[in-house]
Amino acid sequence: MSLRQMEYFLTVVDEASFTRAAEVLHVTQSALSHQIKALERSVGGDLLERLPRGVRLTPMGRAFRPHAELAVRSAVQARRAARAAAGAEGGELHVAAVHSVAVGILPDVFARWRATHPGVLLHLHEYATTEALEEEVERGTADLAVGPAPHDWPGTVVTVGEEEIVLVVPFDDRFAGRTTVTLPELADRPWVRCAMEPVIEGQRFLDWACGRAGFRPYTAVYTEHTSTAVRMAAAGVGVCTAPSHIVSGAVGEDCVVLTPDPPWRRALTVFSRVPPTGAAEAFVDLLRTSCPTVPASTTALAPHVCDGTAATALA
Repeated sequence: MSLRQMEYFLTVVDEASFTRAAEVLHVTQSALSHQIKALERSVGGDLLERLPRGVRLTPMGRAFRPHAELAVRSAVQARRAARAAAGAEGGELHVAAVHSVAVGILPDVFARWRATHPGVLLHLHEYATTEALEEEVERGTADLAVGPAPHDWPGTVVTVGEEEIVLVVPFDDRFAGRTTVTLPELADRPWVRCAMEPVIEGQRFLDWACGRAGFRPYTAVYTEHTSTAVRMAAAGVGVCTAPSHIVSGAVGEDCVVLTPDPPWRRALTVFSRVPPTGAAEAFVDLLRTSCPTVPASTTALAPHVCDGTAATALA
């Protein structure tokens, strides 16, 4: 079988039609059918069921499809990597990130990149959870990912900075005149929760942290994105947790930022399936000089709140 045959197969599946797939691929329908038949002979059975109107996958086709997708994506990524290795001034770079990083950190980084590497086209892929981010990068969707440190990652992981996780309340909050607050002081407060909140020891992070502080948090609202949760908190719906950079740099709401006592932090990393080279390596170097770091006086970890496996998992 060939890569071209797999590309033809995936196009037929996506279009659900040999006729439309042939148009997309700019080949004759007979040539397309010939290549699909050759592919089916090589795998030992029918991958597609021909219907009066369109096609659908056979059980063998359903099993074959994800592997074909991975092979085609890997080939595309290999071409990009090879071109990028020749230098950081050509080709394109696909960057994946969780939403909070994409909104809070990457705009400034991308602006600096465009000023210094205008010949490299950037593609941003955003994901709602760290789990989805890791899965898609492992599948080859992007050349590298920016986010919290992944778990058991088989490829390359480079720490480029550190994020401080803060608490957000409105300006008229009773704690508005303070800079820090302990979790037990918030035991009676409603919370705005985010779907991006990670699971730690089988529990969502806030349930885990508040449980260790002696109470169960009351959830007022669940949101899809961190930026929405911050806006809700600023409006007085409830307290929310968020990376400090998304509050000050991206959301820009009139709100008060409180540091938990003891403070929370997590490593910000770049990870990829293979060591970054060329444009990817240059992008990692730029991130090292652009990503936030937390002052030493505010980053001491408290093991009972955030340890090396739990704190860095915040999303």
